[in-house]
Amino acid sequence: MNKILNKYRFTVKPSISEGESALELARTIGLHPLAYQELPFNPEYSIYAGRLTPEKLSNATADEMYWKIRQELIFRHTGEHPYEISGPDALNFLQKIFPRDISKIKIGRCSYQFACYHDGGMITDGILLRIDQNKYWFAQAEGDMFSWYKAQAEGLNVKIDEPNVWVSQVQGPRSMELLDLLTKTNISSNWKYFDWKEVNISGEKTIISRSGFSNELGWEIYFRPENNIEKLGDLILEEGSKLGMIITATPVFRCRRIEAGLLSAGQDFTNKTNPYSVGLGKFVDIDKENFIGKEALKKANKKCRTWGIRIDGGTAKRGKSLKINSKVVGEVTSSTWSPYQVCGVGIVHMYNSDLGPGTVLDVDCANGKIHKGELCKLPMYDTKGEIVRGINKDVPKEPSPWSGIKKK
Repeated sequence: MNKILNKYRFTVKPSISEGESALELARTIGLHPLAYQELPFNPEYSIYAGRLTPEKLSNATADEMYWKIRQELIFRHTGEHPYEISGPDALNFLQKIFPRDISKIKIGRCSYQFACYHDGGMITDGILLRIDQNKYWFAQAEGDMFSWYKAQAEGLNVKIDEPNVWVSQVQGPRSMELLDLLTKTNISSNWKYFDWKEVNISGEKTIISRSGFSNELGWEIYFRPENNIEKLGDLILEEGSKLGMIITATPVFRCRRIEAGLLSAGQDFTNKTNPYSVGLGKFVDIDKENFIGKEALKKANKKCRTWGIRIDGGTAKRGKSLKINSKVVGEVTSSTWSPYQVCGVGIVHMYNSDLGPGTVLDVDCANGKIHKGELCKLPMYDTKGEIVRGINKDVPKEPSPWSGIKKK
């Protein structure tokens, strides 16, 4: 890519339409029905799974958003795109699409899933909800699954539909407190991680799941066409604001999901990586009956080449920024600054599987300088996932700086 273009970030900015002209982008790119809540904060949008999602808001810095999700709670309108798969052959169809065993998912439960091409390369990932015996929702990340579904459904009694469902996330240590207030119940006391429920909020029946993209305590709400979405959204924001909630954009998740090792589709994994190389091999049930990509994955190298990285005093540039003795040895796929660890953090993909945690590298950083970085395991902390499950309820009051590269 041209060096000049590399200096620019391209986003979509809303503007007031003239006369009776329609919103041009709204014809082809979905706009979250609660996007009006973002308009006071000079939003800039990117495109995610065919929908607009806020990339930048002026109400808080990236660091302020980070501490909100770690200490209080946030409201985030996402570009997640749910599709509905239903019919007598729905289970058999999904068993074909996903490498992970779908038959184990009970009604009322969610499951992390990803799909692969026949050569084992990855398409996208997301959360699968089993809605009924023969009905599922797959809330997908970036990627074209709808066309893939259609191409693979031939000969099966299955219906692939877009139910026009929109997803927002409420994340942070006070998220369950807010949910109990909204539902006027004590739902949070016995609600397991990756459960979903239909709840009543101010007379509106809506589906919520005990999930999110932050690895913090939280839940997602699925707005259906029959819901009064504005009523629900405004109530969540009104009651949440009393607990410290703010509307947030992409930066709120970037650092936290990197620290937690949550991979971003099309970025940390692509059609050129397989699940094993990016550390997702545990989600492949290789002994399951035929699924797309099985033969390729059986033959694939099972060694992980994706790790976290901490950088001393700098933020890594994405791309071929990792070197040892001036030789490029890997790529930075995600990068930002951690206000908690007080260092640069990132997710990297190494060319050599022998280079793993503890490896020290030279890292090209955003400030134009070369800083030292050290590979580490993911997640970077909370390795047992006790925060997201509500087991660890300690709220960080201040940073916990990385101790730095150990001298050998």
